[in-house]
Amino acid sequence: MKKHDALSKAMELGLDLVEVSPDTDPPVCRLLDYGKHQYKLSKKSHQKSRTVQLKEIRVRPKIGAHDLQTKMKNARKFLERKDRVLVNMMFRGRERAHRDMAKGIFDEIIISLADIAKVESQAKSTGRSMGIILTPKA
Repeated sequence: MKKHDALSKAMELGLDLVEVSPDTDPPVCRLLDYGKHQYKLSKKSHQKSRTVQLKEIRVRPKIGAHDLQTKMKNARKFLERKDRVLVNMMFRGRERAHRDMAKGIFDEIIISLADIAKVESQAKSTGRSMGIILTPKA
């Protein structure tokens, strides 16, 4: 379409003729409301992108049932917000000799959060602590 025809068509419709791709041959133009287009672009640029965080939940081998439920409720809240969760078990003194207790507690946590989370990394032991990382399911 000729430039003159396109401009007259834009005037008829009350829109603007905007050059979209000037480098092509012939250049590509569109009929649109330029003010509205600029507004949408500015709104799009102001949207905040949320970064995924790693939240930590600390438990002990001798944790009570109710305390564990509270910790799992917090983990569920973090996972619903699409954050990753590190469940860290801290050992003191002779507790370090009973790492099998940790496996049982980790299994209980994994089973209770299986509907919204998957295990990213299995139990890794680092000194006086052992941890697993849970990520939200897509």
